[in-house]
Amino acid sequence: MYTALRPMLATERGDLWLMSTPKGRSGFFYDIWEHGGAEWHRVRVAATECGRIAPEALEEQRSGMDAAKFRQEFLTEFTEDGAGVFDREVVEAALDEGEAPLKLRLRFVKRER
Repeated sequence: MYTALRPMLATERGDLWLMSTPKGRSGFFYDIWEHGGAEWHRVRVAATECGRIAPEALEEQRSGMDAAKFRQEFLTEFTEDGAGVFDREVVEAALDEGEAPLKLRLRFVKRER
């Protein structure tokens, strides 16, 4: 959708607002939030900062879901979903932008039985 909207935004130099709760440390929203550059203005508001949500209602929600899901949906945190072998932060810390990627050559050999 973002790609489809870009030409429309270009004609009038329009603004695009992306609003979401985080869903893990992957995907379009995460990449824009973490690596989108200075042209993106980021605003984070946790449910605990919203006067329209009573603290009792938040506690009720917190008791009905696991801690990571509550942090994601109500505290607007990009949490790990536990699906990866390594945390994304560990992988990103291991990357070196100055290094060229490895070029692998695969060779398949047919074995005779």
